[in-house]
Amino acid sequence: MEDFGTPLVTLADGTVKQLNPFSGTQVWTVPGRGNRPLGITRPEPQPLTEADFTSRSAFGSANPLLTPPEKARVVADDAAPGGFRTIPGVLPGAVHDTVAEFRRVPNLFEIVTYDYWAKNYGFQPDARTVQRMARYLEDPAGREHVLAIVRTRLKAGGKSADQVAGMSDGELLEHAPGYFAGGHDVIIARRHFVDGATHDDQLASSGTLTVAEHRAFTAFTVESIADLYRRNRYVRYVAAFQNWLKPAGASFDHLHKQLVAIDEHGESLHDEVRRLRANPNMYNEWAVDYAARHNLIIAENEHAVAFAGFGHRYPTLEIYSKSSVCEPWMQTDAEIAGMSDLLHACHAAAGAEVPCNEEWHHRPVDLDARMPWRVMIKWRVSNLAGFEGGTKIYLNTISPWDLRDRVVPQLYRLRDSGHIDRGIHIATECACRPNSLRYNPAVTGTPRL
Repeated sequence: MEDFGTPLVTLADGTVKQLNPFSGTQVWTVPGRGNRPLGITRPEPQPLTEADFTSRSAFGSANPLLTPPEKARVVADDAAPGGFRTIPGVLPGAVHDTVAEFRRVPNLFEIVTYDYWAKNYGFQPDARTVQRMARYLEDPAGREHVLAIVRTRLKAGGKSADQVAGMSDGELLEHAPGYFAGGHDVIIARRHFVDGATHDDQLASSGTLTVAEHRAFTAFTVESIADLYRRNRYVRYVAAFQNWLKPAGASFDHLHKQLVAIDEHGESLHDEVRRLRANPNMYNEWAVDYAARHNLIIAENEHAVAFAGFGHRYPTLEIYSKSSVCEPWMQTDAEIAGMSDLLHACHAAAGAEVPCNEEWHHRPVDLDARMPWRVMIKWRVSNLAGFEGGTKIYLNTISPWDLRDRVVPQLYRLRDSGHIDRGIHIATECACRPNSLRYNPAVTGTPRL
């Protein structure tokens, strides 16, 4: 905080001035706006047909071959730990043999392409990926699927239908490795609409999943991040995020996360690490403990804590892992489930109608400094305008305390109904112990209280 001053200052007229202790982002919340409606508008709801539940978009469960070949899927299995198991590399002829609760597929329109890695680094797929690709292409239906995907991508990239039609199968299949060894994946949930929906405004969101389903969603995402690191030694960071609804940047109103492998940390993380080296305990001192002293903690369990964030352009809920292990994929199943439960609860409290970005942050695999796994849920309920562009002071219409007061009553209601995990402590029930994040070994010794 020495770099920027006090994160939260309330002036005499009620204006709340915020400074993000990690980025320096300056935010104001002016009085009288915190209790107004969020201003979310949607078209008049339309009745659903039976086909809408499975075919509304390319991500629909009836359209598995409209996406590139699956890397893996998660299916329900009562005999498996947690009630779910992962099946790798399903062939086209078997896509309907099991019900995929979540599917991991390459993004058809990558941010960072396979060619980026191949041409800039000389990257080549590992042996297991090469074998999986060969097996898929040896299958007649698999070969046709890949050819169709390549044609679709080339046309979208600007080639004419005649140009694509004039290409041989061999020329088309030169693009195939990108759909097996690429570094931009999508984790797609099964449902587009909630079970029993009658109209198209009844979308299935993270918050409408069951506790067990959301745990499987989170664990699958964690597993997939680790897999991207392990299969490409040039990857320095895997960005994980979820854009929910079009105002938050979603192409489809169908629940999905995205994972993007990149070859740098980014300037924002560089600046954050510089501050971290100066104060290794900053995530306790400047985030969770500061939030606790200002009564902004909204939920807590044994393995994670959530609070109304400050210094963000949009109303933000922050969820931090308490684990002493920095890497999500190295944490125990219980620790991952604890993070998932608070993440699920925060989404459920917001409601499916609120556009939001879910941003994951973790320690890069090549970084020595220790930092906790943390997730931000940013409500995209306002638009940046000229004032922000000219001053770099952002107007967030909901203060951290107003955000807390919107979310906490919903958490109580959801816990009472059993929709979120019943073991979650809410608001004043939370222990709020200092230095609860155990990523920093200097504060993880004998309890002080």
